[in-house]
Amino acid sequence: MNPNNKLFSVSILGCGWFGLALAKSLIEKGYSVKGSTTSSEKLDKLKESGIEDYQINFSSEEVNYNPQFFQSDVLFISIPPKRKSGEVNLYPQKIEAICKAATNGKIKHVILISSTGVYENAGKEFTELDLPNPNSDSGKALLLAENIALAQKNFSITIVRFGGLFGPERNPGRFFKGKESIPNGLTPVNMIHLNDCLGISHAILEKEAFGKIYNACSPQHPSRIDFYTHASKIENEPAPDFIHELNEWKIVNSLNLPLFIKYIFKEELIP
Repeated sequence: MNPNNKLFSVSILGCGWFGLALAKSLIEKGYSVKGSTTSSEKLDKLKESGIEDYQINFSSEEVNYNPQFFQSDVLFISIPPKRKSGEVNLYPQKIEAICKAATNGKIKHVILISSTGVYENAGKEFTELDLPNPNSDSGKALLLAENIALAQKNFSITIVRFGGLFGPERNPGRFFKGKESIPNGLTPVNMIHLNDCLGISHAILEKEAFGKIYNACSPQHPSRIDFYTHASKIENEPAPDFIHELNEWKIVNSLNLPLFIKYIFKEELIP
């Protein structure tokens, strides 16, 4: 809550799988929510959900936005880098342009949705106290974008690093359908259900726990074999064919979620 005891006004840049679900859940709790999409075809979908809709683009070819979108208390940036050729390398510039637009608005707090992909597969556990040293192009781009955001002085910056996402329309029981000899079956997973993505986001707003970095994935880390076999059984799908090996791996946990927002995960990976 802000000092006037009113709910924060929220803008969500990127109403995709997570962003749209977040917008709907905030509206249900009485928040005023603005949402953006790059596609004019999706504007009606936002309107139907009670979201104040904006078509916004921060691509390398075009920067197009309505300044009114940035007249909110809190801005969620939920636009992961696309993996198509060239997009990943341009992602940090996109975040820099968005931060500049937010500076010209009335944004007080920016929450950047990032990924546990910033951590390398070093065969160890990581928490927020560990400095990432990514070994993938997408991880390097994400970390550079995080650092660009963290350098901003006109608003607080919160980084939320989601693990692998699953939930409605992202069913892990079908992720490996029809595939054989899948490598690294003994690797521990770092996953998070949509319900916990939403729960953590709400908790940050409600507790005003801004200005921190949060690793956001389940404290459970079953092997890929166990997790995806369990998910396949729920869907009555054949168990995926993993190779029983442990090569590159990492475990990502959080010190800050229990410390600053007292968050308790709702969804178990394997009951």
